[in-house]
Amino acid sequence: MRLDHPQVDLYCKLESSNITGSTKDRSAYAILTEAVEAGLVTSGTAVVESSSGNFAVSLAMLCRLLGAPFIPVIDPNINAQTERILRACCERVEKVDVRDGHGNLPARIDRVQQIRAEIPGAYWPNQYANPAAARGHFTFTGAELCADLPDVDYVFVGVGTGACLAGISQRVKRHRPGAKVIAVDAEGSVIFGGPAGRRRIPGIGSLIQPSLVKAAIVDEVVVVAEADTVRTCWQLLRRGLHAGGSTGSVLAAINTYFAGYHGPPPTVAFLCADRGSAYTDTIYNPRWVHEEFGIQISDADACVPIRAASN
Repeated sequence: MRLDHPQVDLYCKLESSNITGSTKDRSAYAILTEAVEAGLVTSGTAVVESSSGNFAVSLAMLCRLLGAPFIPVIDPNINAQTERILRACCERVEKVDVRDGHGNLPARIDRVQQIRAEIPGAYWPNQYANPAAARGHFTFTGAELCADLPDVDYVFVGVGTGACLAGISQRVKRHRPGAKVIAVDAEGSVIFGGPAGRRRIPGIGSLIQPSLVKAAIVDEVVVVAEADTVRTCWQLLRRGLHAGGSTGSVLAAINTYFAGYHGPPPTVAFLCADRGSAYTDTIYNPRWVHEEFGIQISDADACVPIRAASN
C-alpha cells in the first residue's frame, strides 16, 4: 500500500493480510514446519509457548491444522479479544497471576518450563531464540518486500523477538547492500540497552535482549514514545488503515527520522504487522488514551499528514 508522505516515497507491506491477521504467521509457520521435519512435533505433540499476543494466535491456528494441542501461557496484561480467541481454540490456557505492567515474561517462561516437565515430549517453539523464526521472515517476508520494491532505500522494522528484524535485514542487505535497515524500539524496552520501564502497548519492545537480534544487520535504531505510537495509529485510522500498535510506532519513527528532510525522496518501506482490532480497548479507546497519556484524540491530527495515495 503506497502512502502519501511529504518527504519520502512510502510503502506499507500489509502483513495484516496474513491468515490470522499478523506477521507472526511467518515465524510460527517456519518454526512448526522445521519442527515437524525434524520429528520434534507430530500429531498429538503438545506445543507450549509463552505469548499473550499474535504469535499465540498463529500457533493456535496452525496447531489445529496439525492436530497438535497448543497450550499458550498468557499473562494478565493480555487484551480481552486475544484471550477469547485463544480460549476458543485451545483446550488448555495457562494464565500467570503476576501483573506488573512490564509483560510478565520471566513468570511466563517459568510456567512454560513447568508444563514441559509435566508433559513428556512437549515442544517449546521459543520464539525469542529459535533461528527458524528469522528464517521464515528471510524466506517469505523479506523476499516479498525485495521483489515488490527492488530499489528500496530504507526499511524500518519494529523489534520484539528480533526474528522479523533479523530475517528481513539479512534478505534486504543481500538484495540491496546499500539499503539502510532502521530498527524501531519502544521507550521502556531494553533490547538495545535502554533503561527498563513501563510499556502499555504490546507488539514492540522487550524486557530481555533476544538472541535473534544479534543476527540482524542494523544501520540505526530509533526509539519511540508510546504517546507518539497512539497519535500515529489514529492518524492512520483516519486515512483508511486500521493498524496495530507496532505499525504506529514504526511510522512515528519514520516521521521523526525524516523530519526536515528536503532531498530527493527515498523509497521507504515498513510493515503493517497486524490489524487494529486487538487494540479496541486500548489504543482505539479515547478514554483509555486520555487516562494513560493525557491525550485528546483530536491531537492526532497534529502529526505529519499521511494518507493513502490516489494511485
